[in-house]
Amino acid sequence: MGLLPLHHTRHHSTPTSKTPRSSRTSSPSTRRRSGIILQRIAWLLITVAIVGLWCARDLVYDSYTLAALPLLKWRQGASSFYLSVENDGFDVTFESYDVNQTSTRGEEGYEDRVPGILHHIALGPQENQKEGWQEARERCVELHPGWEAMLWTDEKADELVREHYPEMLGLWEGEGGYRYGIQRVDALRYMVLYRYGGVILDMDLQCKRALGPLRRFDFVAPAANPTGFSIGFMMAEKGNEFVGELVANLKRYNRHWLGLPYPTVMFSTGCHYASTIHAFFRGDRSKLKILGGTKDNKKLHMLSGPVNTPLFKHLGSSSWHSYDAAMIVNLGKSVGGSRWRLPIMFLFACGLFFLVIRRIRRRRRVASLKV
Repeated sequence: MGLLPLHHTRHHSTPTSKTPRSSRTSSPSTRRRSGIILQRIAWLLITVAIVGLWCARDLVYDSYTLAALPLLKWRQGASSFYLSVENDGFDVTFESYDVNQTSTRGEEGYEDRVPGILHHIALGPQENQKEGWQEARERCVELHPGWEAMLWTDEKADELVREHYPEMLGLWEGEGGYRYGIQRVDALRYMVLYRYGGVILDMDLQCKRALGPLRRFDFVAPAANPTGFSIGFMMAEKGNEFVGELVANLKRYNRHWLGLPYPTVMFSTGCHYASTIHAFFRGDRSKLKILGGTKDNKKLHMLSGPVNTPLFKHLGSSSWHSYDAAMIVNLGKSVGGSRWRLPIMFLFACGLFFLVIRRIRRRRRVASLKV
């Protein structure tokens, strides 16, 4: 059989059945149902978020205050509370004052508002006291003849809390109280300063001169790096309102912040905590003096590590810092640049979200146990 001519060859293809348009494209009713479901899910998520924020509103606010300190609040009105010649007629280099001046009496128009009391805190076993601490304390006492010197040990501290701050016993010795010894030291600083007034000094601060010129101010503390103030040295009048706020807010800020030791200490009792209370203080912040530096040396009085300032030789022997300290400190230093503010806030928000979720789960667990 011969081949058919080419023009007679045909290609037969199997007809393709077309899918009905209605099966490929959702009908209006289906789209409406999908939209309603998505809308309900969105409202559910919003409701859960609102309920979660409401349940953790104190945590949210406290976290905001801590985050706002370096970003927004500390520098507001700073020129009024940083000690200076221009605003206070005060020489922050101390070159104008006698090394042995223990009082402001005799200076025209000034009086001693801060009592002549030196407070040192030595909680824990005495054998844990580091080399040089005793000599440092003795030097401070020598430079302040006629002042009362108080050394706060565990026994005296427990007696003070039980007698004058019974509402703090839960923090001081309860199960839900302070996890770290340094928190008790910090809390004691505020309680002692509020009850007696005077000067609180870390054990590793060796005085180089008397502190009399500063006694005319209601409250004084040295500036800290990168923001806020240091609590290693503070002086205040007895019953100072701001110091009272430091005591009153201890319960509110007592949280295991970010699940790490360093943030927990800094945010619950440490420098960041105290600086936050200063930043949000509703009274006159201009009376809460911060001892900064000069235009040429802004770190003149900062007690960071082993340093010499006009007032102290800092032995720099703090031992409570943990593995997470470097991370938090580096984050704090980064805040100075505006380009880091959003990342820092994002990290803080993530930590806050984690804490809120954990708080909600804990409350649900407690509720289920009660049922």
